[in-house]
Amino acid sequence: MVGGPSSTVLATDLIRASYGAETEILTVSSGGDPVAVPTGRTSAATSHRRTGERGTGLSHPISPGGERGEGVTMVAMDYGVTDPARLGQTRMPDGRLLGWAEWGPADGTPVLLCPGAATSRWLGFGGGVVDSAGARLISVDRPGLGASDPDPGRTLSSWAADIGQLVQERALHAPAAVGFSQGAPFALALAVGGLVDAVAVVSGSDELAHPRFARSLAPRVREMVAAVAADSLGAEEAFAGHGGPEALWELIVTTSAEADLRVYTDPVFRQAFRRASQEAFSRGPAGYARDTVLAMGRWPFDPAGIAVPVDLWYGQRDTSPVHSPDLGASLARMIPGATRHVLPTAGGSLLWTHGGTVLRTVLGHVR
Repeated sequence: MVGGPSSTVLATDLIRASYGAETEILTVSSGGDPVAVPTGRTSAATSHRRTGERGTGLSHPISPGGERGEGVTMVAMDYGVTDPARLGQTRMPDGRLLGWAEWGPADGTPVLLCPGAATSRWLGFGGGVVDSAGARLISVDRPGLGASDPDPGRTLSSWAADIGQLVQERALHAPAAVGFSQGAPFALALAVGGLVDAVAVVSGSDELAHPRFARSLAPRVREMVAAVAADSLGAEEAFAGHGGPEALWELIVTTSAEADLRVYTDPVFRQAFRRASQEAFSRGPAGYARDTVLAMGRWPFDPAGIAVPVDLWYGQRDTSPVHSPDLGASLARMIPGATRHVLPTAGGSLLWTHGGTVLRTVLGHVR
């Protein structure tokens, strides 16, 4: 809870803030976590259980040509999620370890990936193109998530300092950055700090606490922003009390728009996402909660000061109320070197449906 009744952030409020006010709240047996099912909609997870479909790892459990199971034909698509080529940790000056995963050639052009909420270094993108594009994709766990040690009270600025140390220790020359969803402000913070030469924001969260969004936020998102502004530590405790990999996955598969549901319930993608989420919460929910506070608060920098090329990628079918309310329109006007791309048939899963295009575009700025 945060403060008194006027600032209380309940589990149901958090769910509806992310997945819409008309969401019906149910409770599942595993831990009693609240889950959401839009009224009149069948749970995708239940649908998969009916067919008997099960993921068996990152190898395709279903052949590309499709395989019949209990009278249902299921096809595994290739959304570019593959095992990392390299895993490791880099020590920070204060002794903390920062975890990372890499794809692509070790001598390729470095591209730093700032993952979305509640996931870890394990979930990459563009697995089918990183080698041919000559990209060294490096996904970094934020402190308190996955393989990165906690850094209580961390900020967007301290995150940039950590990445500055990583860039130096690993000799990453002229890197670019990709920020997906809640990772967007973390990627932009790297640009402000002069650490990267280009940024791609993909389905990015915007500065939701900025006055320009005061009238356009979903009501419960507005309440979350207000709660962080009034009592950030109390809000952080509340977010930690409602975060966990199983509850978050169930929310995703039962409430996503159809364009994204096809991606998230693909057996290969599902297994990769769930593994990344499990690792993200392996140290508990504190890292996730801190991320959420930073995402719901004011940014400690002015986007107008970003001096490198920034591509803003959004899908017209992205319905998430915690992504940019105007699909990056106002942010594009604020960043001098911004180019906004709105893809009419894409949703919030654009990083995996159009990952090759995103990757090649950002690489084009640094070569």
